[in-house]
Amino acid sequence: MGIIDKLNKEFESRVRLGIMSILMVNDWIDFSEMKSLLNITDGNLASHSTALEKAQYIEVKKEFVGKKPKTSYRVTNLGRVTFTSHLNALEKLFKSK
Repeated sequence: MGIIDKLNKEFESRVRLGIMSILMVNDWIDFSEMKSLLNITDGNLASHSTALEKAQYIEVKKEFVGKKPKTSYRVTNLGRVTFTSHLNALEKLFKSK
């Protein structure tokens, strides 16, 4: 298996790379903060976070604060291990040149 085969297709999108990168260094991040950090639309964040949640790489918490809905995200243990492996494969790819 080549180095490129070790890259995870779930992280090919720049938005998903951004989501995972932010969650690797933070505990819980709420929807508004994530959207602001990545400078993306509501729909874009919602679709990419749903895909990462389905893959069990992130956890999504939906709650009400007062009467306002609040959505927050954090990386799962599986997500942390898988994303670290993806980054290591990227690093090896760069070093192989």
